[in-house]
Amino acid sequence: MGIIQVVVTLLLIILLVKPVGNYLVKVFDYEKTGLDRFFGPVEKFIYRLIGVRENEKMGWKKYILSMLLCNFVMLLILYAIFRFQKYLPFNPDHIGNMPSALAFNTAISFITNTNWQAYSGENTLSYFSQMMAITFPMFTSAATGFAVAIAFIRGLVGRQDNLGNFYVDLVRAITRVLLPISFIVALFLVFQGVPQTLHGAADSTTMEGVKQIITRGPVASLEAIKNIGTNGGGFFGTNAAHPFENPTPLSNLIQILSMMLLPTALVYAFGVMVKNKKQGWTVFATMGILFISLLAVVFVAEYNGTPALHSLGLNGNMEGKEVRFGLSESALFTAATTAATTGAVNTMHDSLTPIGGFVPLVEMMLNNVFGGKGVGLLNGLLYVILTVFICGLMVGRTPEFLGKKIEGKEIKLASIAILIHPLIILVPTAIALAFKGSVASILNPGFHGLSEVIYAFTSGAANNGSAFGGLTSNTDFYNITIGLVMLLGRYISIIAMLAIAGSFSTKKVVAASSGTFRTDTPLFTVILLAIILVVCALTFFPALALGPIAEHLGMF
Repeated sequence: MGIIQVVVTLLLIILLVKPVGNYLVKVFDYEKTGLDRFFGPVEKFIYRLIGVRENEKMGWKKYILSMLLCNFVMLLILYAIFRFQKYLPFNPDHIGNMPSALAFNTAISFITNTNWQAYSGENTLSYFSQMMAITFPMFTSAATGFAVAIAFIRGLVGRQDNLGNFYVDLVRAITRVLLPISFIVALFLVFQGVPQTLHGAADSTTMEGVKQIITRGPVASLEAIKNIGTNGGGFFGTNAAHPFENPTPLSNLIQILSMMLLPTALVYAFGVMVKNKKQGWTVFATMGILFISLLAVVFVAEYNGTPALHSLGLNGNMEGKEVRFGLSESALFTAATTAATTGAVNTMHDSLTPIGGFVPLVEMMLNNVFGGKGVGLLNGLLYVILTVFICGLMVGRTPEFLGKKIEGKEIKLASIAILIHPLIILVPTAIALAFKGSVASILNPGFHGLSEVIYAFTSGAANNGSAFGGLTSNTDFYNITIGLVMLLGRYISIIAMLAIAGSFSTKKVVAASSGTFRTDTPLFTVILLAIILVVCALTFFPALALGPIAEHLGMF
């Protein structure tokens, strides 16, 4: 039954890829469509309100500047809300202001689409903060990733330095994609029993006569965009394992579909927009093979359990999992949330078997197994460019991608974007393990404790936001260092990729010949997979060997 549940979920995801991908193309191609009749008036009002000229085009430098300026202003607003929430409205439970280091971390977390939470939401945030400083940036951060990905695609096929208009792309992503889908998903979650109210916590008396305070709030609206926008986080500290966030197996299915819907569809949309669907399916196949392989690993690992459990006569590892989801849906959720860099969890990753915990770590280290809104596609295309360059060197021919030559400038920028990822994971991890104060936050000794620290920085660098658990991360050290890692992980790769797009946009298209190395074939899929795995293994294997792999071997 577990295998059937997983297969059905994956089939539903595949069936939605093409129609949703075609819809995304209509949203971002700037052509007149029937959608304008419904969304046009609202969007024009927004443009007038914020002073944007809809037809203004932006080169890559102006696009980057607009993106950074918009995100920086929102970052300041979020920080201010967290610091002064005690004096703001919609605070029926009278929650105080957030400490400065935690506010710094949380503001960065939600503006970068990471949604790392070093706090428990129901006890730390007012309803105003949950709506305006958590739910609102879930829309804008996801839309930013979308806009950047679309701009990069325009650069690949463009003939001049024109990546579109960042503000128009941002608004369209919100009005035509994120808001409508989130509204539908939120209503369905309410139907499944997820609360959506502005009333304060409810006081109740249990059957044993014990007084109990039941926290509630505008949960369904946050949950919808949390998954649709691959944001992660949660209204409650236990995230999607909490029955108010994810009450039924059906709500669990909808949340998995929501996480995977747009990242998978965007890869198909890429193929349509570059007028080479085979190219899109090649990238999709590479990501899909990685996802299915890693899903199989965590699935088998959790069903096999551990020798300690076997000695007690128990099959499978149900520690840290909800009975209403079981092993299969917990394993699938684990693979999906770190593949799509959502960061929501319906099971405690700290309680996975060592090899089960190895899977979410590897998916975030790869950071291109579909990935979050837009950024996952960008990371995948980074490796495509690198693979084409390496293959070109092997045959002694100037490498080409989509008819445009890849030269030194593009490779240098791609190398920066690829290398910054391990740098901001491994260096902060080493620093954290070098000081007694940060080591004291580790609750589990040995190999598992090392995995906890690596996981925290990997989650921040990949803008995922899920936590391994077992690490007391709400300290000044971890709040500041993980905050900086989230900033670097988000914006350095985006800036590098948009610079590559600007360079590509002014290149002439070279006609394909018999010597052209095609990048839309099964052979290229195999080579691309090999390059991704080799780069990841060379970079991260030593750290993985000291963490989950050593812990696994230690069980025997």
